[in-house]
Amino acid sequence: MIFQRALRRELLGSAGATFTVLFTIILTWTLIRILGQAAGGKVASGDVIALIAFTSLNYLPLILALTSFIAVLLVVTRTYRESEMVVWFASGQSLTAWIRPVLTFGFPIIVVTAVLSFYAGPWAKLQYAEYVERFTKREDLQKVSPGQFKESGSRNAIFFAEGASGQTASVQNVFVNQVDARGTSVIVAKDAVVETADNGQRYLVMKNGRRYQGQPGQADFQTMEFDTYRMQVAQQATRLDPIQDVKAIPTATLVKIPTNQARSELLWRISAPITCFVLLLLAIPLGFVNPRAGSSTNLIIAILIFFTYYNMNELFRKGVEQGRFSFTLGWWPLHLVALLTVLALFLWRLNVNSRWHPRALFASRKRGQGAA
Repeated sequence: MIFQRALRRELLGSAGATFTVLFTIILTWTLIRILGQAAGGKVASGDVIALIAFTSLNYLPLILALTSFIAVLLVVTRTYRESEMVVWFASGQSLTAWIRPVLTFGFPIIVVTAVLSFYAGPWAKLQYAEYVERFTKREDLQKVSPGQFKESGSRNAIFFAEGASGQTASVQNVFVNQVDARGTSVIVAKDAVVETADNGQRYLVMKNGRRYQGQPGQADFQTMEFDTYRMQVAQQATRLDPIQDVKAIPTATLVKIPTNQARSELLWRISAPITCFVLLLLAIPLGFVNPRAGSSTNLIIAILIFFTYYNMNELFRKGVEQGRFSFTLGWWPLHLVALLTVLALFLWRLNVNSRWHPRALFASRKRGQGAA
């Protein structure tokens, strides 16, 4: 009982440190990526914090699985390196006695991983898509960043403004290059504002400016000065489009969709908690290290195994998506092979630690000869 409490306390400490490092790495990478999108005008600058939170939530199942795997592996490796495992085996205990405290520590992580995979992850993807979609459906001038050229939603005009007045649709020193049936026109104005007519149509009203139509030097080239000039703004639908990405579909709805894409996404969500469970068990026999050698090769091997396991999950998901095999045959073979591998490693470690193992018999025989 004392051993289990001490082990859980050590596992929690190791998991906390590992999670902090991994989450910081993911958060930094996400911050850089989304800030780049905001600087490029793909997302609103005011939505950066929310988008970072949604993206980080999507990575949490992967982070939690890797955290639990590394935490158990480090603790088991430490007990081997400091010869505590020798005392453990000498007292008549087996390596299988680690399974219960490890699963007690890992069960909440498995549950949280399942909740994130089945519910929170799809919700976060949906919210992320809605934020991006809402930004793309804003009026053209509301997306203008001072000092940057922006293309209109209808792709027939390019806007440039030296200044914008916050959340309103008003801009100053605006430049518009427009292409229509009459050719190319260039409009410059001191300021502009978006107004809504009684019929709901939106217009860009520019004041104190000039309009140039045609090619300079040609007979049809026209120059016009104006106090007020109204230009129709491409109206965007305010209602969001239906969900097209299966990753953002709630699990209850996803189960009812018979397509290969839906089945592959469902396979991926099921695999997350199963993978976390298998990795927790795998870390126990994989944590062996020779205390005399003091090598950390097992940690490198463990990381390679982790990413190989996840890449194989992705391979099976792609197979179901492309119709190479059905969902029924796609979700269980990989995990069964992984569990059999865990069982084989446990049997191998139990055999090595047995007093009847040839290595142990040879060592006892040498001790007997030395005593004689």
